[in-house]
Amino acid sequence: MGHRFAGPHLPTRRAAMAVATTLAAAAALTACAAPGDAAPRIVNAADRSPLEFGGDPATRQLAALMQQDLDAGVPGVVVRVRTGDGRTISLAKQAAWTRADHRLSADDQFRMGSNTKTMVGVLVLQLVAEHRLALQDSVEKWLPGLVPGGRRITLKMLLNHTSGLFDYINDPTVLARETGADPSAVTPRELLAVAAQYPPVSAPGAQYGYSNTNYVALGMVLEKATRRHLADLLQQRIIGPLRLHDTYLAADGRSRDGAKPADAYEPDAEHLAPLLPPGAPEGTAFAGPARGEHVLVTSVNPAWSWAAAAVVSTPADEQRFLRALASGALLPPAQLAEMRKTVTENPGDPHSSRYGLGIEEYRSPCGPVWGHTGGMAGYSSQNYTDATGERAVSVVTTTLFGLHAPATGAADQEVVDAAICTMLGKPVPAGSR
Repeated sequence: MGHRFAGPHLPTRRAAMAVATTLAAAAALTACAAPGDAAPRIVNAADRSPLEFGGDPATRQLAALMQQDLDAGVPGVVVRVRTGDGRTISLAKQAAWTRADHRLSADDQFRMGSNTKTMVGVLVLQLVAEHRLALQDSVEKWLPGLVPGGRRITLKMLLNHTSGLFDYINDPTVLARETGADPSAVTPRELLAVAAQYPPVSAPGAQYGYSNTNYVALGMVLEKATRRHLADLLQQRIIGPLRLHDTYLAADGRSRDGAKPADAYEPDAEHLAPLLPPGAPEGTAFAGPARGEHVLVTSVNPAWSWAAAAVVSTPADEQRFLRALASGALLPPAQLAEMRKTVTENPGDPHSSRYGLGIEEYRSPCGPVWGHTGGMAGYSSQNYTDATGERAVSVVTTTLFGLHAPATGAADQEVVDAAICTMLGKPVPAGSR
């Protein structure tokens, strides 16, 4: 689901992964202006091959890397870059076999997975600024009896994943919901109860350990402190003020206003099995119509992810949100600075990403950027901005488990890093990956 994976805790997209089936693919390149971007200069990439981009080497490079991504096995990939001079590069590329389902566009809605956590972090810090919550409040104060050891776990520990709480998505019953095998409803309280069945993975505050349980608990705290539904809080405090017209919390799993996210795919049971972690239930498979060696998973209900990963959005909306956050439009300076106080994710690794309060600092080959990653069945995304909010980048890929094949994951991360370097106005360093 989130930042790490929409199922049992698997390697990240930045890890090396084995060869995936090469797919014959055809390009579907589009370009568009972003709503809310002031007079962007748009690179017109409509229906053109990478060699046709004339004097725009950055767009040629991105298009070529996106094609490599398709050749490695991804069904589709979208890149949107807002550069420092106000230019917007917007590209979409899809494998030929996916076109019968949907024509992929950079304007499509996507399930953004754990990018939801950054919005939830903003809500918590807004209430901290209003003295309605405190980062040192215990979980027990707000959710008495629901979280084992809650007296020693603070809201800050939930925000930066140092609570030590077991990640409920590692439970087999939740995996069945993630794959669509079990479409039944589940409440946030029930998700906390799933996590409570397992011992903590570390002592509170001792170390970083990514857990979606933390953000389900934070969502419940927000609702108790405000007596408002989480979806309403997001609309009132973030979505409405920023005019994010294509963003909403899929709290009940339903699409809004008849629109639905772009079609997305996961490997069928045979091709999924090698990508699952040890201990995954035998026969794990995604529910949905067959598409050759894939399954169309757009209809899998994401409601179980709630405050951890249920936001649907577009690259343009995600970038508007992150730019507003980085520029100080959503939080007072003290809370924004607190949000950027990070802990290392991989101690001992000098290149390790670092995690703040709902936001991640990714140390790309071209420099640090701020944002988050997200993963849900069929969708993987990375959304970042620079420290000032002047630049932004989004990469969305229409598969998640499929990226756990080494060649596919590596090719996809090349696209991400090249897009970040383009955002920062820097060439991709040779041999950076």
